[in-house]
Amino acid sequence: MWKTVNEHISIAINDDFKHTYKRQLQSTNTDKLFHLTNDTHNFLVKIALKSELDRLESESIGLKLLAQNSHFIIPDCIVTGANIEFSFIVTQWQKLDQQPHSTWNDMGKNLAYMHQKHDQAMFGFDVDNYLATTVQPNRWHKKWDVFYAEERIGWQLQLLAEKGIRFIEPERLINTVKEQLHSHHVTPSLLHGDFWRGNMGFVSTMPSLFNPACYYGDREVDIAMSELFAPLPDDFYAAYDQQYPLSKNYHKRKLVYQLYPILNHANIFAGHYLTEAKQHIEKLMQ
Repeated sequence: MWKTVNEHISIAINDDFKHTYKRQLQSTNTDKLFHLTNDTHNFLVKIALKSELDRLESESIGLKLLAQNSHFIIPDCIVTGANIEFSFIVTQWQKLDQQPHSTWNDMGKNLAYMHQKHDQAMFGFDVDNYLATTVQPNRWHKKWDVFYAEERIGWQLQLLAEKGIRFIEPERLINTVKEQLHSHHVTPSLLHGDFWRGNMGFVSTMPSLFNPACYYGDREVDIAMSELFAPLPDDFYAAYDQQYPLSKNYHKRKLVYQLYPILNHANIFAGHYLTEAKQHIEKLMQ
C-alpha cells in the first residue's frame, strides 16, 4: 500500500518521495488518517476501501474549488489513487492550532465573502459528491425549493426506506419542505456543504476549511449546520452577519436545513439519531 502511495506522490510532485516517518491520526469515521513525512515534505494521507475512490476524488474536486480566490487556507490536493485493496487521497499537511477565540470573527467574515460570490445561476453541482460517506446527488435545478426538497430530503428518505425505516409518507414531507421554501428568494452561493466544527481549524490563526461536500445552494444551509452539532462562538455569527446579514426569517428555515444532516446521521449511524430524526420531523410538521 505505502509503496503505491509513495509512487503516486513522487509522480505528482515530480520528485522522488519515500516517507521516513508515518504516524496514524485520530479519525471521526472509518477512514484511516496518516501524517507522512520525509526530510523535505509533509503530507496528510486519508485511506479508505478501494470502492470509495469516487468519494475521495469528489473531495479533491471540492478542495480545488474552495481554494479558488479564497480567503481561507485550503489544503492542496496532491493526488488520489488506489491499489487492489485501498483508495487514498494525499493532501498538503496543515498543522492546526488551538482555535483562538479572537480569530472566530475571521472565520465568519471569510465564510461571508465566499457566500457573496454568486457565480452560478442554478442550484446543484457538476458532479455528485458525498456528505460524510453518503452519496449526495447534485442534479442542477432552477428552483431552490425543488432542489432541496428532492435532492436532499427526498434522497435521504429514500435511503432510509431501502433499510426499512419510514418516519412519514415521503411525499408529505417533501411537499411541506417545498412549501416552506417556495417564497424564499435565494441567489446560489458556493457552499462548503459539511460546515461544522470538525471540518474547520486555524493555521497560524488563519481560518482553514477541509472535508468539503460542495454545491451551489442557499448560504443559510452552512450556517444552520454550524449551529447543529457544536455551535461556533458568538463572534463567528456576529462577524458573518455584519458582512452579509441573514434574513430575519432565517430562524424559520433553520429547522428545515438542519433536517438534512440529521437524516444523514440516521442513515449512517442509526441508533439515537433515528429518534432524533423522528422528533425533528414531527416538530417540522407542526
